[in-house]
Amino acid sequence: MKIVQLQRNKGEDWQYLSPSMALNNPLVLVFGNRFLLEDSNIYTEVKSLFPNGHLVFGSTSGDIVVDTVNDEAITITAIEFEKTEFLIKTSSVKNFDNNSYAAGENLVNQFPSEGLKHIFVISDGSFINGSELTKAMNEAFENKILITGGLCGDGPRFEKTLSSYNESPKTGEIVAIGFYGESFESSFAIRGGWTPFGPERSVTKSVSNELYELDDKPALDLYKKYLGDTSKKLPGAALLYPLNVKSENEEQPYVRTILNIDEEKNTMILAGDIPEQSKVQLMMTNIDNIASASGQAAHLALEGMKSKPQLALLVSCIGRKLVMDQRVEEEIEEITEALGNETAICGFYSYGEIAPFAGEQNCQLHNQTMTITLISE
Repeated sequence: MKIVQLQRNKGEDWQYLSPSMALNNPLVLVFGNRFLLEDSNIYTEVKSLFPNGHLVFGSTSGDIVVDTVNDEAITITAIEFEKTEFLIKTSSVKNFDNNSYAAGENLVNQFPSEGLKHIFVISDGSFINGSELTKAMNEAFENKILITGGLCGDGPRFEKTLSSYNESPKTGEIVAIGFYGESFESSFAIRGGWTPFGPERSVTKSVSNELYELDDKPALDLYKKYLGDTSKKLPGAALLYPLNVKSENEEQPYVRTILNIDEEKNTMILAGDIPEQSKVQLMMTNIDNIASASGQAAHLALEGMKSKPQLALLVSCIGRKLVMDQRVEEEIEEITEALGNETAICGFYSYGEIAPFAGEQNCQLHNQTMTITLISE
């Protein structure tokens, strides 16, 4: 496996972060600031750098490369595989009346199943219901294929996200990369570092990812009560206080980020579905817990590998980034320390992370986690 990494900060030229070399038929991952990806010349510019490349774009809430996090940049990780074959497919939720399940089902049904080892997903984060997307992908493959990835970001703005394959980045697109080959190896791990606090309450009314009532009371009113003066900073402040969810449908609790609020309906819009009759608690964390959890995820992912990982794909949540603020690179440093200098690192801060729970095979939508995918061949 050969890997070349570049970065271009706003208003600057491309800088090579690794030795430049010619690559044959590379997979080219392009992560960056949404405004920079909206430049009409960005596709042709990257294509000129990698004329034979398969270009996958994704907007971020901060892109990760080597051991740094960048908000006003575009980073490129180009990978030439020696033995692995890959196939890239897309599906637009706009072609399915914004039905995320149908778009996800269409996406994975495009992949030949023979020899398929892993799928990595880079999805729109604005129009997609991540819970429905992962449900469709699981059912199509009968939980037999490892699927990881994430939902694209747009910083703390939540205006729109962009993604694409071999065309200019656009909204509504889901991109999936399927890896094939006997020598291909991958593993994953996921950790949060958040702690539940306060009383546990029952979801008495919800529709999909919109939460109406907790214990038969307006959910938004209760949430504001617990936040106190911090509630004046909603919806942005909600990223610092997600919900721990215990559902009858899942053996393990999961986290849901609150993306927006509807003052007229007195509801909260979450990053994924929240079933009625599930139990929820507020969560909180600190910088040390987040960084430590990321290091734990790296060690766990390493335990799942037989060979030394050559590439690490990181997907972390914007909520974690907001908590860590100027110290955000500390969670990346924990990972690089665990993996060593021989493993190339890239990734992004997201609006949702896609991976199974530990010890399971079916992928889920997560929030407020660090998800690590390790790859070697």
